[in-house]
Amino acid sequence: MSRVFANWYDFFMKPLENKKFKKIRKELLAKATGNVLELGSGTGINFPLYETAATVTAIEPSEYMIDRSSVKRKQAVVPIEVIQASAEELPFAADTFDTVVATLVFCTIPKPDKAILEMKRVCKPGGKILLFEHVQMQNRFLASLQDWLTPVWKKICDGCCLNRNTLDLMRSKDISICKVHTYYRDLFVFAEAENHK
Repeated sequence: MSRVFANWYDFFMKPLENKKFKKIRKELLAKATGNVLELGSGTGINFPLYETAATVTAIEPSEYMIDRSSVKRKQAVVPIEVIQASAEELPFAADTFDTVVATLVFCTIPKPDKAILEMKRVCKPGGKILLFEHVQMQNRFLASLQDWLTPVWKKICDGCCLNRNTLDLMRSKDISICKVHTYYRDLFVFAEAENHK
């Protein structure tokens, strides 16, 4: 991930974060309990919002994003450790975490199938998986528009895929999705899932 993208990410996301996303994140992270793993923590936008977790271990592959997250890490009320690692190769033993959190990250993971299997591996049996992601829309015209835009969008936004169907990927790996809420005509999804092994 480039330094430029890391430097400008919060600025471009601010209108959405202030309007709706902060409320969604708070609701999602209120369900994160025990030892929590956050995938792709980016600029640390979630860090100050954790209140019910015992600890948070955040992984982020970009050193630039990790640098940008230091301010928000200091604002956190729970202990947060940030580790430079990729979601496809998590440096943790099996069954380590009570909850796994992913917010607006699966769109950029190069090998999402591998990342989901790794997430399953490190999450305890019956553990929680909490997602807030943008996905391919149900409307056929809008979905085809996402397909058409994705190659250009990936170049502009550091690998972000507009047309990824993350929930179907989760289901294909035997992750039981318990609740789903959609926003902005189902472009964004909030999902609660349980890890079955």
